[in-house]
Amino acid sequence: MAATSAAGKDPVNEPMIRHWCEAMGDTNPDYAGADPIAPPTMLQAWTMGGLSGHVSGHQGRSPAYDELFALLDGAGYTSVVATDCEQEYLRVLRPGDEITFDAVIESVSERKTTKLGTGHFVTTRMDVRAGGEPAGIHRFRILKYAPARAKPRGKRPRPVINRDNAGFWEGVARHRLLIQRCGGCRALRFPWLPGCNACGSLEWDTVEASGEGTVYSYVVMHHPPFPAFDPPYAVALVGLAEGVRMVSNVVGVPSDKVRIGQPVRLEFQQVDGELELPVFRVVEGMAGGGV
Repeated sequence: MAATSAAGKDPVNEPMIRHWCEAMGDTNPDYAGADPIAPPTMLQAWTMGGLSGHVSGHQGRSPAYDELFALLDGAGYTSVVATDCEQEYLRVLRPGDEITFDAVIESVSERKTTKLGTGHFVTTRMDVRAGGEPAGIHRFRILKYAPARAKPRGKRPRPVINRDNAGFWEGVARHRLLIQRCGGCRALRFPWLPGCNACGSLEWDTVEASGEGTVYSYVVMHHPPFPAFDPPYAVALVGLAEGVRMVSNVVGVPSDKVRIGQPVRLEFQQVDGELELPVFRVVEGMAGGGV
């Protein structure tokens, strides 16, 4: 496709080299001193057009580029994401070098399907020269794509209910959080078990939790994604006022505001038409608390 030629807005210069090295934390002595060279990875920096330049990184792109994008947009590939770049270094650059370059659309891939959607990878090649001599090659690749349709939200997994924990879920259905109490040593236990792990007794009854508690520990879930969940979300180990702990979701504040030691209060959340779960809401006015 048609190429476009342009010149860098500034020659290679020490202030830009210094700013780059400070930003990257690069202390290579070759990039400072009386006779510095530019870091090779700055190759693209000398061709960029600044805030007034084009998103592709340089000014004066060819009409062919606009025509290609118009064709892709017209075919429904309206979204764009940068994917990767490749660089080849042919000579070192020093302060004072005048930069010129040619930019050309090197390739357009066949239609590809990715997690983002279906589209085409477009690779632009930039041949960079310093004082008329080849200095490097920069390839920049983007994906022009039609976003994938969102998958329908899945059902939240159902809890496994058996003869050992059926009483707990019967309590949830009545908006009661029930804790097992050993019939022998009277120790409270959670989660529900067929026998006491303190004295071994198989006898038990229940007490109803007050619903007051604190965040004992927590994690914020980002990955892996599940269709029924909307990350990020907080999963906490809640210390109940009665002295036992249970795992549940913390609601009422953004996941990054959950803190250990926050007071929380029980509520029941209708997840879907069939499922209701006990969750814990941060007590109002205490969202930033914790120890």
